[in-house]
Amino acid sequence: MLTFVLTQSGCICNSLPKYEKKGVEMHINLARTMKNILAHAQNLVDTLLSLMPSVYQQENLEAMFGLFLSAQGYPLPEHSKSKSNSALSRFLNIYNWSTLNVIRTIRNRVIQEILSERPLGRQPFLQVIIDLTTLEKSGKFKGLSNLIHVYHGKRGLHLVVAYLVVGRWRVPWSFRVWRGKGTPSPAQLGLKLVKCLPKKLTKHFQVMVLVDTAFGSVEFLHGVRKLKYHVIAGIACTRKLTDGRCIARLHKRGQQLHLHGLKFPVSVSWYYFKRHDGEAVLKAGFPP
Repeated sequence: MLTFVLTQSGCICNSLPKYEKKGVEMHINLARTMKNILAHAQNLVDTLLSLMPSVYQQENLEAMFGLFLSAQGYPLPEHSKSKSNSALSRFLNIYNWSTLNVIRTIRNRVIQEILSERPLGRQPFLQVIIDLTTLEKSGKFKGLSNLIHVYHGKRGLHLVVAYLVVGRWRVPWSFRVWRGKGTPSPAQLGLKLVKCLPKKLTKHFQVMVLVDTAFGSVEFLHGVRKLKYHVIAGIACTRKLTDGRCIARLHKRGQQLHLHGLKFPVSVSWYYFKRHDGEAVLKAGFPP
């Protein structure tokens, strides 16, 4: 049985062995970290509530926060115990509160927290994940008729989302809606998201863009390269090299090669990814 003693000041008593002290210190540091995170979250919640134009709307927003932050798997308005489904629906769809001010406030706080994670010394990496997410819909939606499309067999609202990852933080930053054929492709929308990254972050971090095969177009890769960002991209095994071979015929990882259509060399590697059904699928990618 492991026992340990803490003083009132939180210091570990010298009677503990070194490995036990280290374990206790880790628990103390974790508790302090969680306390700081909760303090930051509460401060942000209070700031967002202050943006609401009336006490009634503050109560509605507080009810929405309660649904999401409880993390019980019931985030929909009908699960609220303090406000009715119709009241929250009116709050989200009718009442005139400033969405723009809320977005700006949250983004400013995100930037502050990410910059606080920047260590001293060598410029750290900021990972930017670009991903295509589909909110599947069935039936008719009059207000969303121009936004609901079928893409790769899925019918719904297709969002290209940018996530920022640094240290312990992983947060959704921005998104674009794919509006169907004849409009900018998901890869083009993803490039727009990368170009719109705030300079407050890009000047303090090395940017590493992470994308899957849906964003591995020549236009996207050249666009990221022009911004002088790093990129790790998934590519199809059928992708051609300048000498006519396809990626699937390579036998050695880490080779520096020229893909057809690209003006710069890339290093190619691959791995086997096991799906939920147990089938192993070959995945290829490269960091230019």
